[in-house]
Amino acid sequence: MKAVHFGAGNIGRGFIGLLLHEAGYEVVFADVNADLIDAIQSADSYDVHEVGEGGRTKTVTGFRAINSAVDEEALVSDIATADIVTTAVGPNVLRFVAPVIARGLLARSAGCAPLAVMACENAISATDTLAAEIRSAAGERATEVENGAVFANTAVDRIVPGQDPAAGIDVTVETFCEWVIEAEPFAGAAPVIPGATFVDALGPYIERKLFTVNTGHATAAYAGFAAGHTRIAEAFADPAVRDLVERVLRQTSALLVAKHELDPTKQDAYREKILVRFANDALPDTVVRVGRQPLRKLSRDERFIGPAAQLAERGMLTDDLVEAVGVAIGFDVPEDPESVEMQQLLRDLTPEEFVERVTGLSADHPLSPALVEIVSTR
Repeated sequence: MKAVHFGAGNIGRGFIGLLLHEAGYEVVFADVNADLIDAIQSADSYDVHEVGEGGRTKTVTGFRAINSAVDEEALVSDIATADIVTTAVGPNVLRFVAPVIARGLLARSAGCAPLAVMACENAISATDTLAAEIRSAAGERATEVENGAVFANTAVDRIVPGQDPAAGIDVTVETFCEWVIEAEPFAGAAPVIPGATFVDALGPYIERKLFTVNTGHATAAYAGFAAGHTRIAEAFADPAVRDLVERVLRQTSALLVAKHELDPTKQDAYREKILVRFANDALPDTVVRVGRQPLRKLSRDERFIGPAAQLAERGMLTDDLVEAVGVAIGFDVPEDPESVEMQQLLRDLTPEEFVERVTGLSADHPLSPALVEIVSTR
């Protein structure tokens, strides 16, 4: 069995690639980072170090790597004979990997089993986005692509911090991981991946994760940055930072319980588990790494505006989430292009214009007045 995974970075190697390896797949990593691909190609194995309670080291073998920028034909050939294609490249990069996946699908032999395509990104319905880009790239042959693949959305959860440059291709991760995949597209013939969970309704899992893990993690990063902290665990040890994170996640939990009819007790337990994960001092994660790309994180369907807008539409409290947005717009890191752009927008636009441009909310949305007010104070 063979899986092609786009994105040979830390998440690709330390999470999805690891689970695919443990499921018995030969993993072919595809990436445009030439130095990284060279390092993977020259190695027979790499280690994934799980840190925290119950942590252990796992060794990955049986992999290959392809530089997709210079060896697209080899990548097309591997996709044409693969069982699974996965991605961990970031939602904004999906449109760039779609054309080669389309080519690989069109090169598959007649009668072979459909290719399982799953985007493993921190975004809602990322596989749907990837599928649309693949169909577009296939043009008049879009129907062939549709018939030759099964597109399944996923929810993924594992904290993979920035790594020590001296670690080579080894990866340090937290012990917790969750890969949830919608089962319906496979019509009873889902691939065997023991480390993944197949569910009938993925929506609650996606929003539970995005609006708890990602919202909380980003809140800790922005509040920690504002307080002068460097590491996430250090920031989370600050009572003021932790207080804001806890208040924000109580509001997102209220939405999740109301919208998806989750058991409040189970959601409380899930939230508390997430807070313990943020406090893991063995993870060398930084507030700058977690906070990068603030414009994406403040967009309409993302971790702050997504839940806050839905709460406002239901007439529920949003004040703590709005406070977190106010902290987020103070993220000023010259090395992060989106941070630089955001600060320029704050200087160039009125608060009303900034809110509409960045969050995608119209002036008549019930959340907009509170956002305009918080932007006005910065």
